[in-house]
Amino acid sequence: MEQNSYYTQTSDARGAEPMIPLAGLGEGTAAYSGDDLASTPDISLPAPGIPAYPGDSDAAGVPVTPLPNPGEGGPVYPGNDIPVFPLPNPGEGGPVYPGDDAAGVPVIPLPNPGEGGPVYPGNTIGGTISGGTNSGIAILPAVIGTLLAGAAQVRFLNAAYGYPVLRVLIGNSRFVNLLNYASVSSYGQVRAGYRTISIVGTDGYIYLQKTLPFQSNSISTVAIVNSSSGMDLIQIADSCCPPTNGYSNFRIGNLAYNSGPMDVLMSDGRVVYSDLRFKEVASFKRITPGAYQFFYADTNLSAMPAYQDIETLDSAWLGVYPPYETFGSLYLNVGSNANYTVYLLQSGSGRNNIQNLILTDR
Repeated sequence: MEQNSYYTQTSDARGAEPMIPLAGLGEGTAAYSGDDLASTPDISLPAPGIPAYPGDSDAAGVPVTPLPNPGEGGPVYPGNDIPVFPLPNPGEGGPVYPGDDAAGVPVIPLPNPGEGGPVYPGNTIGGTISGGTNSGIAILPAVIGTLLAGAAQVRFLNAAYGYPVLRVLIGNSRFVNLLNYASVSSYGQVRAGYRTISIVGTDGYIYLQKTLPFQSNSISTVAIVNSSSGMDLIQIADSCCPPTNGYSNFRIGNLAYNSGPMDVLMSDGRVVYSDLRFKEVASFKRITPGAYQFFYADTNLSAMPAYQDIETLDSAWLGVYPPYETFGSLYLNVGSNANYTVYLLQSGSGRNNIQNLILTDR
């Protein structure tokens, strides 16, 4: 909610005239402190956005904690003289103390009146994330606070290299508040049907609007990716057979705009996926728990049969590179009864500069 600063003035109880002259807005005049016999004020009042008490003032009595202009956000006590939790505008959500982010980014959004929402401490991520950053994610409670019959579940992944932090709107409602590059939101609900997705910057600039279909009771990830025209959306189905008998499920998707077709292979020569192109997400394969080392390369090898499970390497092969030029690698310890999705993301401006983003859903 937007925070406004209010100034009060008091008259001297002993006379008709105030002891302290009042300032015009922005003048920053002095406020009575009671310590000056000459009635000279010694603490200045701020214009909006200028420091105000309390705070650890310096010897000259200059306060150090600023008050925000409306809509700018500001300090939430306690803080170390620097505003660490931005205060929200109406409907934007905001911090729930103490939060889970050492950098002071709000991690649990506050609901609009009547919407309901998460209760501290809450969980902001719908899976374990590794191999990439995960800061600046806040999903609004309008979609997770109420169970919608037949609703689709969706999360958003920011794979758009070179863009600032993004926000996601579905229709006119903000769905994800802050989404940094190489991070993913938790799953939230959206009503089934065609919905218009807007990708905007924190300054309100609209980068992309696109209409996508959401099937009743479906579960999907919508990836924000680079394109020749700037930005695009890819809708990826996340449904899979539940892992059983101690196995897990595994797949890789190529979301790196700067990559060419590549194979996913192991150092013993097995090709798990071949010719994986940009915007292509491979189908799930059943995988045996254990330690794996995968490599990304451009080869002329044939992929293993689609029906064949991925089985662990003999330990003698771990650490051995295949006899091909590789663009990257992945070391993964696979546990039981989980779905592993590895997304290849761009890590630099050069050809085939890629990184891994590993999502684990149970």
